[in-house]
Amino acid sequence: MEDTVTPAAALAETDTSAILRGGLPDRYLTPADIAEIFEVPKETVYQWRRKRIGPPGFRVGKHVRYDPADVRAYVTRRKAADVAA
Repeated sequence: MEDTVTPAAALAETDTSAILRGGLPDRYLTPADIAEIFEVPKETVYQWRRKRIGPPGFRVGKHVRYDPADVRAYVTRRKAADVAA
């Protein structure tokens, strides 16, 4: 039986920056991206920002953006908090 490699798996094997980013895109993320990643409504992302409980974002003019490294750090902190609870 022949091993089949999916295009995404082949890209992950050759794209070392994808490994460093933990699978996140190599660009600043939008609130819609965050909503898609966490599978929540976009309004939830805006509520997180207002309450300062979600991943930290920043403004570029009137637009909110998220640094993928900050999102990865947020996920790591949330995982550690869940393990400690």
